[in-house]
Amino acid sequence: MRRFMRRCVLVCGVSLGMGTCASALAAGGLDLGKREYDASCATCHGLDGKGRGSFSEALQLTVPDLTTLKRRNGGVFPAGRVYETIDGTAQVKAHGTREMPIWGRHFAAAAAPVLDDFPYDPAAAARGRVLMVIDYLYRLQAP
Repeated sequence: MRRFMRRCVLVCGVSLGMGTCASALAAGGLDLGKREYDASCATCHGLDGKGRGSFSEALQLTVPDLTTLKRRNGGVFPAGRVYETIDGTAQVKAHGTREMPIWGRHFAAAAAPVLDDFPYDPAAAARGRVLMVIDYLYRLQAP
């Protein structure tokens, strides 16, 4: 199973064809993007992505509705900006002192104990997880 998951992460990371890899897995009953979103993002952004997570009331800022990213960007899903926000490479002014966790660093560190049985690239592991979340967010977009 771990070998299958590693291959899925690799394939998903390589093919950011928005909706191709993760959607195919989701159709088969395994939605890695949703699983990662639920584990890492839903606490603040809510299970539905509308910004009403259980922790959102404790924050000083309003948590954004992630289902309207495409609409708020002129009908184009801002994949690059979303990637940089999740990964932590972009400083989001609304986050002030960066209340949102820097998931890229977290995912890379978390990969070490899981993927210690073969040579791996922690940055690639983090990219795969971020890309799975982005694919899921793309699929959450309101019409």
